[in-house]
Amino acid sequence: MSGTVRRVSSGAPWEEKFGYSRAVELPNGLVLVAGCTSVENGQIAAGGPYDQTVTSFKVALDALARLGLGREDVVRTRMYVTHVRDTDEVGRAHKEIFGEVRPVATMVVVAGLVDPSLVVEAEVEAYRGGAR
Repeated sequence: MSGTVRRVSSGAPWEEKFGYSRAVELPNGLVLVAGCTSVENGQIAAGGPYDQTVTSFKVALDALARLGLGREDVVRTRMYVTHVRDTDEVGRAHKEIFGEVRPVATMVVVAGLVDPSLVVEAEVEAYRGGAR
């Protein structure tokens, strides 16, 4: 694969601390967005599972926007939730955001996230047709 890999940062504190990019675009048009939580301006946003899911996907979609992509370009989502009781609310938020797009999706219950007040982390993958 030839070409340039593009990377973007959202400025989240963990990106610098742990050495990763918020999103990476490969020359073949695949765009990978790192796990996103409900953190805005370095602070955990208030709210339950639904609100945290909406905020997490907003962070991911903002990263895609910096690469010139949008919700309609998303082909895969992953949601990591800390309790099975939250899956309906997480799923409801996902449907509101991606219901018309209908990417493939995975939801997994995990033991915990990097901060105990976070109840969901979301990843997205997008595809730019007609790769650069």
